[in-house]
Amino acid sequence: MAKKESSEKIICQNKLARRNYFIDDTYETGIVLVGTEVKALREGRGNLKDSYAGVKNGEVFLYDMHISPYSHGNRCNHDPLRARKLLLHQREIRKLYAKSREKGLTLVPLKAYFKNGKVKVEIGVGKGKRLYDKREDMKTKEDKRDMERAFREKFR
Repeated sequence: MAKKESSEKIICQNKLARRNYFIDDTYETGIVLVGTEVKALREGRGNLKDSYAGVKNGEVFLYDMHISPYSHGNRCNHDPLRARKLLLHQREIRKLYAKSREKGLTLVPLKAYFKNGKVKVEIGVGKGKRLYDKREDMKTKEDKRDMERAFREKFR
């Protein structure tokens, strides 16, 4: 019996994360949300720009993820910047805790998306880049773009 393809709809991405960090491992996590947060995310009102993850009391939390209030919500709307619990297996939490304690490593959320109707967050273990690393990445990206441009011009 063939497996169904999982539909993935990206809500928001942290584009600065890949520019500012070397991402080693990535983990797909669930997230605990209230109803108005899910509805707001369906409208595309999430932002991961300054967010980060941390392990506290054997649980992983996502801090500073901004989810704007739901447009049709009433007085029971959610707090936009509250800490949200991430759902992981216990062995993954222990691994992340050990890695987050190493010098220079941090837990960075990369993207939030819907997968089969559930909100998922991809977090990565990242090591901060230095300024010269960023310059080197920009140079290789620019060189690659120039080579592709020259290749296209050659075969016109």
